[in-house]
Amino acid sequence: MPTAAANDAEAVLLSVVVPTWGRLDQLDCCLDALTRQTLPPEQYEIIVVDDEPDHNTLHLVSGWRTRKLDRGPRLVYLANAGQHGAAAARNRGWRVARASIIAFTDDAAIPAPDWLAQALAAFSTGIDVLCGKISMGLAATPTEYQRQALRKQDAEFACANLFIRRALLEAVDGFDERFADADCSENDLHFRLLTRPAQIARAEQVKVTQPLRPPPWGASVSELRHSVGRALLFKKHPALYRQKMQDRPPWDYYAIVAVLLLAVGATVAGSAWVAAAGVLAWLALTVRLGRRRLQGTSRNLHHVAEIAITSVLIPPMAVFWRLTGALRYRVRFA
Repeated sequence: MPTAAANDAEAVLLSVVVPTWGRLDQLDCCLDALTRQTLPPEQYEIIVVDDEPDHNTLHLVSGWRTRKLDRGPRLVYLANAGQHGAAAARNRGWRVARASIIAFTDDAAIPAPDWLAQALAAFSTGIDVLCGKISMGLAATPTEYQRQALRKQDAEFACANLFIRRALLEAVDGFDERFADADCSENDLHFRLLTRPAQIARAEQVKVTQPLRPPPWGASVSELRHSVGRALLFKKHPALYRQKMQDRPPWDYYAIVAVLLLAVGATVAGSAWVAAAGVLAWLALTVRLGRRRLQGTSRNLHHVAEIAITSVLIPPMAVFWRLTGALRYRVRFA
């Protein structure tokens, strides 16, 4: 005879997995939205996976659990003490989930009140994966980083708003935890699903908002380290990578680094004219890069100064990380 616990588990139709890493204010807003869903609370559960285990995050989740104890969904906190990264956190979450459909979102996302209800209604018999709509607020004159981040609104597949059958996740063994970068891990899952007989649908009425927040200074430089993961993504899926990713070999960066090395080498060799020519070429190419990055973006003095400084740093750092990925994974990733 079925137990009460078994009956409760059968009643759960959706399991929402939310990875988080120390962003308390954003997680608080996300949980507020998730606990106010129009879907009956007994039909879904929320699993928060803390990728930077911290007592403050635990207390936040516990507080929401206490407030929603009698009239809210089941709320679970998991401390991810193993391998870190969004891929590992999401795997830990879906593997303890009770529902046959897993919903993924981010701690920075705010699902619409009918997010789960609309997704459940859109999940017809033949659908294996459902991708919803992501909306981001954007200033009239965005920074370069904000303009780049806005691409997620048009992404075919993003874990900020994704529903997938648990059986399919089990069949592909979830996310590849070698990817430290969240975007690379979700692109890898997408590419693997495209090679299977999986029905992927899009539902514009399944909505989340992911507000763009001011990035830390120099974010465009720190993001370059993700090129290591892109090398692995290219090695696993060369054809799909070239087809789907807006990532081409940065020949202009290679040219800037080449003339910089020429100037340094000529200086060491005592060839003043060649060194001067190299410096002038480096300066001209760097200025052109900075002007291109500024097109259509904010002319705020702080932003212009950041563009000027990071345009000097980006080419050598981009080349370094791309070559690091190529060597680490032994792939021709220019």
